[in-house]
Amino acid sequence: MELWEKTLESQTLFEGKIVTVKLDQAQLVDGTVARREVVEHPGGVCILPLFDDGTVSIVRQFRYPFQAVVTELPAGKLEKGEDHRPAAIRELAEEVGVTCGKLTYLGCLYLSPGFSTEVLHMYLAQELKQGQCHPDADEFLEAERVPFSQLLAQVLSGEIVDAKTVALVLKTRQLLDL
Repeated sequence: MELWEKTLESQTLFEGKIVTVKLDQAQLVDGTVARREVVEHPGGVCILPLFDDGTVSIVRQFRYPFQAVVTELPAGKLEKGEDHRPAAIRELAEEVGVTCGKLTYLGCLYLSPGFSTEVLHMYLAQELKQGQCHPDADEFLEAERVPFSQLLAQVLSGEIVDAKTVALVLKTRQLLDL
């Protein structure tokens, strides 16, 4: 069967600083029409900063939608039209004060393809130099270094539930056979 959907009309319901919400009417492959809610997002980056001693920089940040502190790898939103590689370098410096000599692209993820256009690009950062972090004015976080083995154990036990962190830790483990 050929799989497709054709947008018949699109209405913008909300335009915010980060997302735009649309309500579309789409023709399905069998000719019927369905409503599609779409959240347009510029995308983001997530970086696993792996130091020579086997430790990784992580951040803890209050995440308003969940009303909880979440443990994550450094990450950030792309500006509209921004290339993801320089964004990864920027986010490393902002969130954990790190510069890197080696930055390896590990692919991308569609975070919620049923309704969102957000694409997250993943990087492994190595050959690191520690400096001072300088988060955005409205960004409050705690940075810490933990052994990669501890981070992996927290992912596997379900203690870390952030999807981008889980995916990037498991990709890094596979890539480096850690």
